[in-house]
Amino acid sequence: MVRHLVTIDDLTEVEIQAIFRLADQFLTELAHPDRPHRIRGRKQLADQFILATLFYEASTRTRFSFESAMYRLGGQILSSADPKTTSAAKGETLADTVRVLQNYADVIVIRHPCEGAVRVAADFAEVPIINAGDGGHEHPTQTLCDLYTLQREKGTLRDLNVLLCGDLRYGRTVHSLVYGLARFGARIIPMPAEGFELPDHVTRRLLRDYDCRPLSNEEVQRVRHEKFPVDAVYVTPERPHQRSLFSDLPDDPAAPLKARLPPNALAKIDACYITRLQRERLGENAPASTYPVIDTAFLKDRRYKSSSVMHPLPRVEELGYDLDNDERAVYFKQAAYGVPVRMALIAALLEIRPEILGQPAPARRHHLYQQKTLVCDNPRCVTGLTSEQRYLTPQFLLIPEEHRVLARCVYCEHDLAPRFLARASDRIYSHNTGWRGPLPNDLLLFADLHSAEAHGCVPPTPVAAKTT
Repeated sequence: MVRHLVTIDDLTEVEIQAIFRLADQFLTELAHPDRPHRIRGRKQLADQFILATLFYEASTRTRFSFESAMYRLGGQILSSADPKTTSAAKGETLADTVRVLQNYADVIVIRHPCEGAVRVAADFAEVPIINAGDGGHEHPTQTLCDLYTLQREKGTLRDLNVLLCGDLRYGRTVHSLVYGLARFGARIIPMPAEGFELPDHVTRRLLRDYDCRPLSNEEVQRVRHEKFPVDAVYVTPERPHQRSLFSDLPDDPAAPLKARLPPNALAKIDACYITRLQRERLGENAPASTYPVIDTAFLKDRRYKSSSVMHPLPRVEELGYDLDNDERAVYFKQAAYGVPVRMALIAALLEIRPEILGQPAPARRHHLYQQKTLVCDNPRCVTGLTSEQRYLTPQFLLIPEEHRVLARCVYCEHDLAPRFLARASDRIYSHNTGWRGPLPNDLLLFADLHSAEAHGCVPPTPVAAKTT
């Protein structure tokens, strides 16, 4: 069965570590004589394969590192870096593009401005699809590079304190990274620019799928310092936490939840992960009035004495050039690691190294909702494209939460809270509150009252008052 990488959750922790070990092997075998983090030369492992890069958005590092990785594996490249030169300019759908392109290449790397677009591609492809960034959704191969860099620099991923700075709302690299950090037991410390906090659907998913929860204000105040003005610390309990694959398993209320921090837990910051302002995704929104800048002055606090400074690049004004010669700066090394990591990923997906990936991850067992009563309300979702609406049906995973039902878009993974629900058997609607018990197979969900009535649903019959 073909494996894809659309989201970081498409790989288990065991598979991620296997990819890292193979990347280590490539670094050793093809090490640059003067720069051990850089690869030189090529192998002949992929000489029978072609990789296609299909980029609908600008890219330097991601596209070139994928193409370099394929060349260094011994393979060949087909590249499209300008959507104006493809049939997309003529109105061709993404599904048709992929079904044609798979005749010419053995693996396809896609970057697209719409969230969920790479999921659509994977649904219609018979060759591996790799997500190189889809809107503000995810960038899973960047997360592999980030986790690999952290592990190389710190020797472990567990119990690291990772400070996330900048645009956490629209930065897709951050969204993938927090899921990966939670799965490996690191502490997540957001320091967003004003108005650019982690989106609600990301924080809900951290809690729901990974048991990663923010400490109480009391806990944060106990460990914070006036020179360390963070308001939240997300901590993953010490228990198995790849729950996104088994998200319908009941929680054990008796299980110990070791999510408290010792008094000196934040005495040092292991890594500062900086992101630029994602101006291309702001639309009419005004940029932040103040944007955090990480430079040598910021890092004078003793907490940052051994911090690794990371950035997915490109940088604009958020990362000081005075850090470039600082031994804590690892962002160019981080970019170099993209080649061996992507070499290992390609070798795994093409089964050049078949032992890397196990059986396909178990499918999520949330109820799949395909009734045409809901549409995703995320304006950046691929389901909003007129061209894709010709064949796409909105699909949602239904997630009971806090006595209501949430609908998570299968494509962009944004959460929608329908206001009304009904059963197809009686068409009687009610408010989406106080829900208890399993979900019926004939459940209908509606964004508002008008939609419920437009689908023939009626309010419950009033109970007649008793006469005395």
